[in-house]
Amino acid sequence: MEFTVGGQLVVRITPSDVGKRVSVRSLTGPDEPDVTFTDTVGVLTSWQDGVVGVTRRDGRIVRLAEADLVAGKVVPPAPPLRRGVPAADVAELTAVAARGWPGEETGQVGDWLARAGGGGWTRRANSAVRSGPADPDTGALTAWYAARGLPLVLQLTTDGPGSTGADALLAARLDALGWAASGHTVTMVAPLAALADRAPDPRVRVERAPSDAWLAAYSRTRENPAGARRVLAGGPSVLFASAPADGNSPAAVGRCAVDGRWAGLGAIEVGAAHRRRGLATALVGELARAALAEGASAAYLQVETDNAPAHALYGRLGFTAHSHYHYRTAPREG
Repeated sequence: MEFTVGGQLVVRITPSDVGKRVSVRSLTGPDEPDVTFTDTVGVLTSWQDGVVGVTRRDGRIVRLAEADLVAGKVVPPAPPLRRGVPAADVAELTAVAARGWPGEETGQVGDWLARAGGGGWTRRANSAVRSGPADPDTGALTAWYAARGLPLVLQLTTDGPGSTGADALLAARLDALGWAASGHTVTMVAPLAALADRAPDPRVRVERAPSDAWLAAYSRTRENPAGARRVLAGGPSVLFASAPADGNSPAAVGRCAVDGRWAGLGAIEVGAAHRRRGLATALVGELARAALAEGASAAYLQVETDNAPAHALYGRLGFTAHSHYHYRTAPREG
């Protein structure tokens, strides 16, 4: 990235640029003596008391001493996805994903969709997500969740096509108030037909409801079996895939929620004793084939940013990063 004017490094950002996407070069600290500069790209979310805050695309906040800035500039929004990749803005895909992994109960609190269900099973089904431009009414949302015995958790999408930067700014404000960050996740997209462009795999069976064996094979259900069954079965049109193993326990399982043109893949898990046999790829292929038959044309999935094996698999299958989100949990009172 180019920061120079006439061969000189120039800081071309000011506090008036808060809310804009920037690229900043700064001096590294004394703990990194072999590196002179470090570059940070994200939304400029604060600039006060000699400290500059930049929220990166994964929602993590970088704080830099103003005195250490050596260059900086406002940069355009994140470039569009490459040709052939399903096009969607953050608002569309956020809404689709919320329907694809739903809470049993939802409520509209201002411009935020509150979701709860499954006895608190998974943050995706038990958090509030933006559905309009206004910031959350945390008092009203706290009361909504407290009535259901749950803490207030917000899902914030900090970058992606059509992102306004509102969630990045909100993340910085909540961070300063002590709201804990967790679950840093990337949403990935891919053309659905390409995933199904393979010979049918007879090892995989696709059904409309999760069997007891399917649920037993998906490790996260152990946290709350009854709640997991209720959440997993929710959604516009849900498919469950499994591959056989010894006895009644599948070697691998996967789930897909079809919603219009979108097929949301998730809960893909291969037992430790059955890995490196192509089962995950087979599950994705058969779920994609079934979703195509229902009229879908694009796929999405959500995977935590530190899950390197999953990123490698989905990259090989043709998935591309679309946007990033994470959760913020309100601090406990007292």
